[in-house]
Amino acid sequence: MTITVAGNKKDYPGALTVQKLIELENVEMPLYVTVSLNDEFVPGGTFETTELHDGDSVEFLYFMGGGR
Repeated sequence: MTITVAGNKKDYPGALTVQKLIELENVEMPLYVTVSLNDEFVPGGTFETTELHDGDSVEFLYFMGGGR
């Protein structure tokens, strides 16, 4: 299966969930990551059950607070 991860096309064998992709990509601070799948946010409690499909686009996002 070919999916786009952070703007880069990558090939993965077999079935893949958002959680497995987080592990394969060694995402920093996986407990605090927000995932966008095809420009839609994936609810945090569904990473283990949200399946990815050929042609999907995934982004890993971190929200930062701060400022004045």
